[in-house]
Amino acid sequence: MQKAMDVAATSILPAFQAMPYATPCRRGRPGLSVFLFNKFISGQKKGNSKLLPVPVVPGWPVIGNLLQLKEKKPHKTFLRWAEIYGPIYSIQTGASTVIVLNSTEVAKEAMVTRYSSISTRKLSKALKILTDNKCMVATSDYDDFHKMVKRYILTGLLGAGAQRRHRGHRDTLVENVSSQLLDRIKTHPQQAVDFREIFESELFGLSMKEALGKDMESLHVDELQATLSRQEVFNVLVLDPMDGAIDVDWRDFFPYLRWIPNKGLEMKIEQMHFRRQSVMNALIQEQKKRIASGEEINCYIDFLLSEGKTTLTEKQIGMLVWETIIEASDTTMVTTEWAMYELAKNPKCQDRLYHEIQNVCGAEKIKEEHLPQLPYLNAVFHETIRKYSPAPVIPLRYAHEDTQIGGILYSSWK
Repeated sequence: MQKAMDVAATSILPAFQAMPYATPCRRGRPGLSVFLFNKFISGQKKGNSKLLPVPVVPGWPVIGNLLQLKEKKPHKTFLRWAEIYGPIYSIQTGASTVIVLNSTEVAKEAMVTRYSSISTRKLSKALKILTDNKCMVATSDYDDFHKMVKRYILTGLLGAGAQRRHRGHRDTLVENVSSQLLDRIKTHPQQAVDFREIFESELFGLSMKEALGKDMESLHVDELQATLSRQEVFNVLVLDPMDGAIDVDWRDFFPYLRWIPNKGLEMKIEQMHFRRQSVMNALIQEQKKRIASGEEINCYIDFLLSEGKTTLTEKQIGMLVWETIIEASDTTMVTTEWAMYELAKNPKCQDRLYHEIQNVCGAEKIKEEHLPQLPYLNAVFHETIRKYSPAPVIPLRYAHEDTQIGGILYSSWK
């Protein structure tokens, strides 16, 4: 670790405030992962000629490559570097060395074969607060808590059995979206249709039903001393945290400068966290009253309050329920939007998909039972995810034990 710098924090450091810290982005290609290591050990240093050295992207003294990562979509820069330095290369972000894995093969090796060696996540200051210090399936380290909550989300929400139980909610979403789109076309045939406006609202409703058992129109929040509309609840639970997740404290890159205040960002994120927590508390208290009255609904909160009553705190339950709301409301929206965009740009692909659906479904609406018979529809969404991954960059990870990826040996972060 470098010694503390004798420089004023009034010139170059505040510029890092807007820089990304390996956060989820909305465009790019798959196979891009970023991991944080204390150092890498080339084959030459270990006396093993079969192990390869890591290409290093040139940067500046002290700050490294930070000034080259100003945009909030860093994967574009990573892709450009991959064309020059290959699928594995090293960059310097302030005091830390970061290894970028930028191909499907090495990303798969890292996330599958070597997962147990690199499962410790490195979060920015904003993400630590917003995830309540990794209190989510997607951000928790690979430990007993992660194994437990992953089992809960698979059993209660994402597994095959849970998916069958929630089938009715998905059917309702499809019916509502198609009906609203047809109504817009009939009433305003010459106007463009805002697909996001319709689909985003219905997706939020779906996530609320699966998480809490029902949708809502408004919510009174005692801690905020206010009654929030449905849109305001959506903003607090989804839009605001998504924006906050890409806010970066420049001190994350220079841990030895944490003594320098950054109260503006800290207050913004803390307020965001407080509002989110207050809304979740109000939602959960409503559901607890429902359960106490004897009304049971097949939803995730009921499952957690039953299965996790001796293993989870109330704060953890709130975070796990919120995780399902924000993740269902964004990634599906982004992927579907890009698919619609690409089909609109490519009439031949659109016609081929239309004819496939016609041949299989006839005059019927598409049902989930039809999906195995629609290979081109399946290909459309796989190609969309390949071309426009909703999360092309995953949060940084530490190597907590010596490991080898792509023929390169890495030492643990100690």
